[in-house]
Amino acid sequence: MTSIKQLRRDAKSLRKAFEAGDALARQRVEAAGPRDELSGLKHADFLHVIARERGFRSWPRLIFSVEALGMDRAEKRQRMIVALFHGQAWRVEQLLEADPDLAEGDFHLACALYDRAAVEAALRDDAGLAIAVASDRRPIVWLAASRRFQTRPDLEADMLAIAGLLLAHGADVNDGVQWAEGHMLSALYLAIGAGDNMALGRWLLEHGADPNDNESLYHATELGHHEGLKLLLAHGAKPNGTNALLRAMDFDDVAAVRMLLAAGADPDEFDGSDVGGERPWVYPALHQAARRMCSREMVDVLLDGGADPARVHDGMTAYALARAYGNQAVSGALEARGVATALSPVEAALSRVAEGEAVPLDPEALPEAVRHILREMLHIPGRLEHVKQLVEAGLPFDTPDPEGLTPVQVAGWVGLPEVMGYFLSLGPDLTHVNGYGGTLLSTIIHGSENNPTREGRDYEGCLRLALEAGVALPRRAAQFAGDLALAAFLEDWAEAHPEQVVEDGVV
Repeated sequence: MTSIKQLRRDAKSLRKAFEAGDALARQRVEAAGPRDELSGLKHADFLHVIARERGFRSWPRLIFSVEALGMDRAEKRQRMIVALFHGQAWRVEQLLEADPDLAEGDFHLACALYDRAAVEAALRDDAGLAIAVASDRRPIVWLAASRRFQTRPDLEADMLAIAGLLLAHGADVNDGVQWAEGHMLSALYLAIGAGDNMALGRWLLEHGADPNDNESLYHATELGHHEGLKLLLAHGAKPNGTNALLRAMDFDDVAAVRMLLAAGADPDEFDGSDVGGERPWVYPALHQAARRMCSREMVDVLLDGGADPARVHDGMTAYALARAYGNQAVSGALEARGVATALSPVEAALSRVAEGEAVPLDPEALPEAVRHILREMLHIPGRLEHVKQLVEAGLPFDTPDPEGLTPVQVAGWVGLPEVMGYFLSLGPDLTHVNGYGGTLLSTIIHGSENNPTREGRDYEGCLRLALEAGVALPRRAAQFAGDLALAAFLEDWAEAHPEQVVEDGVV
């Protein structure tokens, strides 16, 4: 097969000819291009044409095919494992198309691929495989972590049959993988919370999985539907202590909040004992409504559910916090219910900034509740001008939050290039590594795959801004980008800017 270098040259030649008005080049783009509209094409579009002309559905598929020629069997298997766990279905299918027997002899990989026949045969020879550890995980965890169901829903019966076989041979439905010292991610969480695999999640619950694993209920609020939430609550999940109520409010999901309150969630659960501790983002529910720009309906539901409007948290009432955030829906709802509270001078100043006035602020005088208001607000649509006003008023623009994330990293994670560009213009520390071990570049890539509101966001734009600002590009970055367009963009950038590519680095 032609080298990757030559394929890139072919794409550049095609682009040059197309932009010069060459009729044949236009015909090639029309026949194989990714867009109906032929204006404003990017280099990635011409890479796509080259891939389609060679029988591949996308440029990353073509590149991966070329790379795979130089991989040994172990490397291909490892790449498949990463793809299965990260939802990179196209890489899985491409590896299997090239070598249908790639997983042969690997019991754990057979579980993750839902290869029922292989699992049955292996257990007949060695029943102990059902609880054998590979890569720190037992087979039922491999099964739960696999996202093969996303593109192969026809294998659901095989997936559930494998779960039954593992259980019959000693597997534990409450098994999991150690994420940090003393903290385990359960198979149930991997199925429901991380994978949106309702069929396996239901099976695990029906066979005794504990719904109170401190992860599943919280992450079930992020799925954009209520099936997982209903499943967990029906099997006895207890909302208090999980932050699920607050997470549902991040999406102004009134229906989910009603369900959680009906299941016993306490809107004033926070007792103040965790300030500065392990749960830095826990708030009473009305405060959460204020900072997450929730609706008037949300306030009414919370007040009817017993929330205390006079509650002071980190030095502010919910009403004062709503005024500081410019959340007129929440402040108006509290005023309509007659439970607004008086503002202190600092709170009044914050309110005036939110209303567009140029008022100086002393960062050291701010209540704890708004110490990280920039990081907490920047992802909210339409709040960029407010963010700029806060910076102009004197708030520091590059301070890490309790999770070690800086505002520019958060802007990249949520895929907002306009906001990220603003923070880049202020000169942030581009070498900062956050509390999760991520750099600006890796945080953007992670957000493109894990941000629950990533649909419609511009992660390529964020990557471009970061790279134009001079951040290093680890050579492996494109391999770990699950989004095909981002993988193509990173491959193209690495080719065009070899001086920026580093062999090591955080991905």
